[in-house]
Amino acid sequence: MQVSVIIAGFGGQGVLFAGLMLAYAAMDRDLYVTWYPSYGPEMRGGTASATVVIGDEEIGSPVVLHPDAAIALNIPSFRKYEPLVKPGGVLVYNSSLIFEIPERTDIQYVAVPANAIAAEISDTRVANAVTVGALAAVTGMLPVEALIETVDRHIPAPRRATVLPNQEALERGAQLAAELLKQSSPSALPHYER
Repeated sequence: MQVSVIIAGFGGQGVLFAGLMLAYAAMDRDLYVTWYPSYGPEMRGGTASATVVIGDEEIGSPVVLHPDAAIALNIPSFRKYEPLVKPGGVLVYNSSLIFEIPERTDIQYVAVPANAIAAEISDTRVANAVTVGALAAVTGMLPVEALIETVDRHIPAPRRATVLPNQEALERGAQLAAELLKQSSPSALPHYER
């Protein structure tokens, strides 16, 4: 089993941290993992992406052209990665910022109002975690509980105040995705046993 995910948005949306959440959760479960960040010279506002590959055997390359799943946090990322997701894959997108009409019929779209949910949690920085929770719940690639534990285990001391908001965001994203799953045909959704 090998699953590839690309997370993309602009700098400051927590794209790289979202990838790290997946990577650390996979490592904590003794899986093979690669985390491959890409970002421009700007710290905030420039484009950023993180590619994560998780597998139960060694991974040949961290480079992914056609991911099994993608998370798009802004419109340019949605437009870039929508055509690249493998047929049968999943595209989770931040519907608080993305109002595009999905064009493909061979992938599953999961619209998550990540910014709105983060605002309800009272921490706008955790919109990325909302989408990660939704992705985990829809695909089953990692248990949401593993991600919640990982956040507690790996967030460094200077950022400990973000642990609980991130954990709540993961749970809220997973709950939303579970509700969406009930409304759609389960056979239409890819599911990665782990």
